Amino acid sequence: MDPPTLKSNVLKSSVARVLSFGVLILAVRFAYMVTVKGGSCVSGDFCFRTRRAATPRVPEDFLSATKKWRKSVDYYSSVFQDLVSEGFLFPNSRALCVETLAGEDVLALREIGVLDTIGISTNPTASTPLIVNGEALRQPFENDTFDFEFTGTFGLDRSNRPFDLASEICRTLRPGGFLVVHTATKDRYSLDSLLEFFSNCCRLIRSREIDGIDPLPSIREVVIKKEIPIQIQNLGHEGRNFSPNGNLVNKCSVPGHRREIIQNAEPFIQEEPLKPWITLKRNIKNIKYLTSMVDISFKNRYVYVDVGARNYSSSIGSWFKKQYPKQNKKFEVYAIEADKAFHGEYRGKREVTLLPYAAWVRNETLFFEITWDPSKKIVERGRGGMGRIRPVQSSASYMGDVDKIQGIDFAGWLKRTVSERDFVVVKMDVEGAEFHLVPRLIETGAICLIDEIFLECHYNRWQRCCPGQRSVKYQKTYAQCMDLFTSLRENGVLVHQWW
Repeated sequence: MDPPTLKSNVLKSSVARVLSFGVLILAVRFAYMVTVKGGSCVSGDFCFRTRRAATPRVPEDFLSATKKWRKSVDYYSSVFQDLVSEGFLFPNSRALCVETLAGEDVLALREIGVLDTIGISTNPTASTPLIVNGEALRQPFENDTFDFEFTGTFGLDRSNRPFDLASEICRTLRPGGFLVVHTATKDRYSLDSLLEFFSNCCRLIRSREIDGIDPLPSIREVVIKKEIPIQIQNLGHEGRNFSPNGNLVNKCSVPGHRREIIQNAEPFIQEEPLKPWITLKRNIKNIKYLTSMVDISFKNRYVYVDVGARNYSSSIGSWFKKQYPKQNKKFEVYAIEADKAFHGEYRGKREVTLLPYAAWVRNETLFFEITWDPSKKIVERGRGGMGRIRPVQSSASYMGDVDKIQGIDFAGWLKRTVSERDFVVVKMDVEGAEFHLVPRLIETGAICLIDEIFLECHYNRWQRCCPGQRSVKYQKTYAQCMDLFTSLRENGVLVHQWW
């Protein structure tokens, strides 16, 4: 055999041995992987199959939030499609969603074809190009910008300044445009209060209850249209009279929903009580407060006026602060008290505004008496806060024995201080002057500004000290008191018998 041939055979044999040894190594490695490690591939191991990257785990809370968000988008899509079919919304509308949280309503509008849509929120829960991060109370848009605006239950319902928010919506909504409000409040009183915010720019188209979204099973949907100012009359307020500038005129009648509230109020004590100091005091347990029957969220301000306040603990501190149901609203408190004996106590009460006057029917000087008896020329002193006021009379021979005080036109002050957009509660204990003040409130229309009043009516009641004897301090009868209470309820004011 030739040497070249021999060398070739040796080389082939060597190569074959090397390949066989390599195959053996691989077979042993494969057997080890299958039997010992169960076929798994870890870092550094050699595998016959390509390793796949592990699928990242999506947090359950993220998936839940995403599903909830998508559910909200679908809900709003259905709502907006209904508005399209009713002619309140169009594909070419320029739309704004006010105080949107995560932009579900914005995306819903875009998905149904209203592409020129943006949202605005003071505190958005998500950073997204769907929402402009800005103050809804000071929107970065020109006047009359949008054809359609929407605000859900996180808008007017939860705003600390709903009147200012409504005014800004009026500014950016163009004449002829539509505003749709979703609110959790459903009583007619709250609807009337909501519409009052838009009385200077818009009119009510419709209000209805629709299915809600978690956690609200149902909500109220209100559609409002912005009108040219000259066309504005009212927003559906029943029986209310407005001047061209939108202010309330002197006369006011009773809307239907106010009659319903009054019908649901506690009945008066028709029969004169033999022990009024007991009966009337117990009656406080029967009182049906207005705030326990209606939602007062849609009010601009919340005001409590204590007329004849006496000292702070008499009714402001002991009753109104502790017992009156306020629905977590912060009230401005006014104390009207003529007796100087109590003025010092209010200096340390920053939350109370003291008016050191006597509530009266006009601005004039009065005299203040503690206990007055026509048969006596001497005025008993020392019982501060239980006095009565009478106009100064030059013929009164005993004028020097009483204090002169300044009386204010209470009806006029009330009309300057509050408006129908405010929620106003009044407590009145004026030692007989109520027979002058209440008719004056009705005559001037100022009574329309009061939502609820707690009135103590003074009459010739049976005396606690002397069985069978009536008080000579007051000449009015219990029947006349009942006439006064009835006149207030007939004028749409929820009045309660106070003691």
